[in-house]
Amino acid sequence: MATTSTTGSTLLQPLSNAVQLPIDQVNFVVCQLFALLAAVWFRTYLHSSKTSSFIRHVVATLLGLYLAFFCFGWYALHFLVQSGISYCIVIVAGVENMHHPMMIITQKITSLAYEIHDGMFRKDEELTPSQRGLAVRRMPSLLEYVSYTCNFMGILAGPLCSYKDYIAFIEGRPSHLAPSGESGKEEQQHERADPSPNAAVTEKLLVCGLSLLFHLTISNMLPVEYNIDEHFQATASWPAKATYLYVSLLAARPKYYFAWTLADAINNAAGFGFRGYDKNGVARWDLISNLRIQQIEMSTSFKMFLDNWNIQTALWLKRVCYERATFSPTIQTFFLSAIWHGVYPGYYLTFLTGVLMTLAARAVRSNFRHYFIEPPRLKLCYDIITWVATQLTISYTVVPFVLLSIKPSFKFYSSWYYCLHICSILVLLLLPAKKSQKRASTQENVQLSRAKKFDERENSLGQNSFSTTNNVCNQNQDIDSRHSSLTQ
Repeated sequence: MATTSTTGSTLLQPLSNAVQLPIDQVNFVVCQLFALLAAVWFRTYLHSSKTSSFIRHVVATLLGLYLAFFCFGWYALHFLVQSGISYCIVIVAGVENMHHPMMIITQKITSLAYEIHDGMFRKDEELTPSQRGLAVRRMPSLLEYVSYTCNFMGILAGPLCSYKDYIAFIEGRPSHLAPSGESGKEEQQHERADPSPNAAVTEKLLVCGLSLLFHLTISNMLPVEYNIDEHFQATASWPAKATYLYVSLLAARPKYYFAWTLADAINNAAGFGFRGYDKNGVARWDLISNLRIQQIEMSTSFKMFLDNWNIQTALWLKRVCYERATFSPTIQTFFLSAIWHGVYPGYYLTFLTGVLMTLAARAVRSNFRHYFIEPPRLKLCYDIITWVATQLTISYTVVPFVLLSIKPSFKFYSSWYYCLHICSILVLLLLPAKKSQKRASTQENVQLSRAKKFDERENSLGQNSFSTTNNVCNQNQDIDSRHSSLTQ
């Protein structure tokens, strides 16, 4: 039986026993499904055209707090306490891990604090274009603040959105930008009403269903812990070890696909998440989407994987840490990510390893990528090799994140003789971090330009975000790439 302690409601304990899942997981899924139905009701009966923003704020907040109490009981008061204390800090100073909801609230609090600081305490000329676009020029009311941090659409699983996007949604103001025409320019589309999200929600729920089915059936058959099984380590060949490492981590991802896609669908069902129309007039509902599954599984570089995995968190780390760090921004950002995730040693091992892998992958890619763009067959071979290397490296890096404890994590790395750590260090010692374009020949400059175009085509996918949150960050993509952005 799936009996386990929980601080939340035990009303669904019979269902927990029937499906053989812990009660906290059952509470989470049921509450998210309830939030989905509530979102449909919210959009239908409390649309911004039918009621005031005050009512929408109040209802969104009360529903969110109810879900928090159902899942976490009186521990949900921590959400209110953290939000209340932080609101006072924001008002006084203009600045600025428990469960996943606390992680999301932490993101929202720190993001809003910096946005208020940029908007009210710094001059425009001191801000980057992305900071200027996100800056909040007016102090939020207490109701607006609590609604933003604790609304029912995002309190359990997010995703993070900018304060300006959320307030625009509540007030019924279009904040999205969408490309128009062949010129690539963007304009606000005030004249076109937001379309129905039903098709987008249905598609995302289908992805959720498939991800959940995969997780409940296949994932349990391929535990990550088997990578450190003594018999497996002693008898398996290196190809077998590498194959199982990749497959076991592949099987561990659908639970994230399920949770993040369902969270996205909930926001869409409420009418939040529309980011305009593309040049063909197709509506896009990925303003706050957190992942792109196809691009994750087909990633041929560390950069491409990170660009498409937990997108909103990566943008949060970039905005609150990477862009503001005065030294070693990559190391500081990975360390902040580890702290934000929690206290388990496995998190720190993963992110420290991630620093090495990111810097090494950046050095290899910047030194060799442009030589393999043409002809197409050569690029295909290069892509196959880099796909294998990327998937294996990602899997190797995140094993401690799954194992959590220090002893099994070191046991895994020692069974691999720390080979990828050693390779990364050798790459950093032997290759320059960035190949100087000033010394490159004309032909190499052409190759670099072609490589950049291919990268933009592979990573753009035109989907990352044209929201206030994301579009202003991507307007400076070229500048960020020259400064070695986090996801490179």
